[in-house]
Amino acid sequence: MSEIKKKMPRRIIPASNTNYNLEGPKARIHELYFAFQIFIQFIKGFRTLHFVGPCITVFGSARFKEDHPYYIKAREIGKHIAYLGLTTMTGGGPGIMEAANRGAFEAGGKSIGCNIKLPFEQVPNPYTQVSLTINYFFIRKVLMVKYSYGFIIMPGGFGTMDEFFETLTLAQTKVINDFPIVVIGNEYYQPFHDWMERMIEAGTVSEDDKKFMLFTDSAEEAIEHIAKYVRHNYKIKPRRRLWWLFEKV
Repeated sequence: MSEIKKKMPRRIIPASNTNYNLEGPKARIHELYFAFQIFIQFIKGFRTLHFVGPCITVFGSARFKEDHPYYIKAREIGKHIAYLGLTTMTGGGPGIMEAANRGAFEAGGKSIGCNIKLPFEQVPNPYTQVSLTINYFFIRKVLMVKYSYGFIIMPGGFGTMDEFFETLTLAQTKVINDFPIVVIGNEYYQPFHDWMERMIEAGTVSEDDKKFMLFTDSAEEAIEHIAKYVRHNYKIKPRRRLWWLFEKV
């Protein structure tokens, strides 16, 4: 027993000025407080987004400026979503998110931002009628999927890939069914095409898993694909506001 103790590594104590989050279990009262924080964030999201209407969620990079071709394309997509009578939802930040919100806003459509607290990049854009800020990525992703009837994936970095692959996983595992996923940027996503073929060859995914996605460079084709799915698969039911829940009429 003493030999085992000698071989066990000592607990690493982070320096006081280090933002160190991988500490494992904390005090029970701290864990309870964390659970309440999560609950409150979800309730805040549910109350804010319950009446925003059927959404199309647009994922993409925060780093593209307004003269970039992908920014221009996202702005065009936001306009098309508005013309469909659907709501454009994004992560609420700059870049692709701002462009999609801006297109919807300028076309007179509904524009929603589901923002996240970050030390950089993520500043709420001014083209949303409804905006909320979430503290945790996993809550934000749940909200953006929960209220969406379709997904448009534009070029982006780690965050976009995280959202893309989580949405794909939900579709593959039938957690969400018949939700259109449109990937914009054939050239940008060509390496993913190649990797997907490699995964199919290795047997880690099936050939059928490709059917969840439409790859295109055309905003019109993307929106027509989404419109076809929404028309055929979903019945939009109006939601009634309840005065006793303090829901504004």
